[in-house]
Amino acid sequence: MASEKLYRVYHGLPVPKIAHTEESLSYLEAFEVTDDDIFAVTYPKSGTTWMQEILPLLLNGGDLQPVEKIPNWDRVPWLEETRLALVVDKLTPPRAMVSHMHYHLMPPSFHSSKAKVIYIARNPKDILVSSFYFHQMASFLDDPGTFEEFTEKFLAGQVLFGKWTDHVKSWRNTDLGDRILYITYEELIQDLREVLKRILHFLGREMSEDALDRVTDHCLFENMKKNQMSNYSLVPKDIMDSNKSPFLRKGISGDWKNHFSPELEAKFNTVIRKEMEGSGVEFPWDKE
Repeated sequence: MASEKLYRVYHGLPVPKIAHTEESLSYLEAFEVTDDDIFAVTYPKSGTTWMQEILPLLLNGGDLQPVEKIPNWDRVPWLEETRLALVVDKLTPPRAMVSHMHYHLMPPSFHSSKAKVIYIARNPKDILVSSFYFHQMASFLDDPGTFEEFTEKFLAGQVLFGKWTDHVKSWRNTDLGDRILYITYEELIQDLREVLKRILHFLGREMSEDALDRVTDHCLFENMKKNQMSNYSLVPKDIMDSNKSPFLRKGISGDWKNHFSPELEAKFNTVIRKEMEGSGVEFPWDKE
């Protein structure tokens, strides 16, 4: 089970104590969502940092300055973490925030608002690999053990924010209607510019072709990886040791093929398929 020293359990979900205090979780519950708020919601390791780079640029017309001068956790803060209470008053509307929360754990004011959500899903095998390396470099997370051991934990939901299947299902069959846009991490890799156009359309924004080109180039994974305000290199080594593994590691899809044995893959697929049965949710990678 997740370590009590490092994690607190919030509605059955393990969350790291370092950024999730009783106060920050109470603040989340009482948070007043406004109609023009925008949330990028993900299961951990599914492109959250990417969205913290993308959203400010799409909302400000492509001005790169803020993303080059303000750390991502302050420009697009986490709804459930301690920083929100400190920076929320500095955010100019429309406010962009990120969250790993399941749908039913969003603040009551979210459900009664017109706030929009961009939900990013990623192949859970690649999430597992990314998370495995993250656990090795982050001192506020459990030691992952072997890859096989970590896979067991992942499938049992004994990891940050519980089971991947529960998370994606919670955000799929909602009553949000046109308030939610679904994209995949894989689409961000395959055609970033096209996805940025979809997000702009969803947010009711426009941008010149030149500005869109500039934003697309800046937000390519290899370029974002160099941005000190986004790659977590500002975090002290005793909290996140990038010598063990960089926070922004590869930003590719399919790296799982270098880590899973055929037996482990078969077991993983069986568990995930069974849990997604009857949900009506299908992903591109299900057909691979």
